Parts: sequence; structure tokens; C-alpha cells
Amino acid sequence: MPRRESQQTADCCRTASGTGAEIDEVVHLQVPVADKSELAALRTGQRVLLTGVIYTARDAAHRRMVETILAGGDPPIPLENSLIYYAGPCPAPPGRVIGSIGPTTACRMDSYAPLLIDRGLGGMIGKGTRSKEVIDAMIENGCVYFAALGGAGALLSRRVVSAEIVAYGDLGTEAIRRLEVKDFPVIVAIDTEGNNIYERR
Repeated sequence: MPRRESQQTADCCRTASGTGAEIDEVVHLQVPVADKSELAALRTGQRVLLTGVIYTARDAAHRRMVETILAGGDPPIPLENSLIYYAGPCPAPPGRVIGSIGPTTACRMDSYAPLLIDRGLGGMIGKGTRSKEVIDAMIENGCVYFAALGGAGALLSRRVVSAEIVAYGDLGTEAIRRLEVKDFPVIVAIDTEGNNIYERR
């Protein structure tokens, strides 16, 4: 059940959504979700705070994962019900877990995303809208696309509790990282029914 958040968290979520206080409460979502019915309950425009584990991956990592799958192998991270954040963090400053970690434009991953969604991916986090092919795959498989606020990478980094490289370390900033996050603010940009916040503008 949603619970009332602190004023700081509420302000952060409103910034991520780009809207005012349309909803007094936000959804607190534990990730990865236990069941995709939790994702199906989300609606476009809803503010969400993510707590748990997400993975970072950009286009170079996506290319490798897709090549591995097409060659008959397994991806280096669990896809079932997991969330991938399209981001490549800056180096961590002294005393910090991770550096600035703002979202990457999602369309760069559009050619790779449908296969990962078909393999059970629960959600994606980025900025900007998605292709019809991606949205069709989302509808078919019950996947959600969340938007994070571009230009707020330093703020978002403060919601990361731990970070470690788990695959493709040679890619540097584009390596796949396992992030533990707490109250990471996002907005539902495209829900499991294909409702698209970018088409409202």
C-alpha cells in the first residue's frame, strides 16, 4: 500500500515527474518485483519510489547481451522481473558510493529492448519516448517504462546505497552495474497497457 512520503522525497518525485502535486501519495515499489501484477497496477503519470536492486546498462552493454542471447547463451544479469536503468555513472567522488548518474536517452536502446522484454525484463528507466516496437513488446509482456529526470544525476546518485560492476568491466562507464537503491524517484512514462505520457503533450 502507498504511504505518505517525507517532504524532501515528495519534492524529488514531483521534480522527476515534471508535475505538481497531482497525487498526494507516491507508490513505493520493491524491485525486482515478485510478480508482474505489481507492474500492471501502475498507471502512466504515477510517481514511484524504487527500493531494491536495479541494473545499469547502455547501448554497448545491450548489444553484447543481445548478441549473447542470439548465440544461445545467457545474459550476465537476471532479466526476469528486473529493471534496467539506462545510465553510465561518473566516477565516485571521495566518500561517495557512485558519481552523478543521470538517465540516457532511451531510444538508443530501442533496437535491443524487445528481445530483453521478451525474455522477462520487468521495466526500464531512461528519458524520452520509445519506438512502437518497444511499446508493443511491453504490452505483450507486461513491462513498464519509467522516466527519470535528466540533469539531476547528482541528486539521483544520493539514492544509491551500493554499486558494483557485475559484467563487461572493459566497457568502463558503460559496464553493467548492480545498484542497490532506496527511494529512487521515477515516473511511469509508459504503462503495461501502452499509455504514453509523451503523447499527452
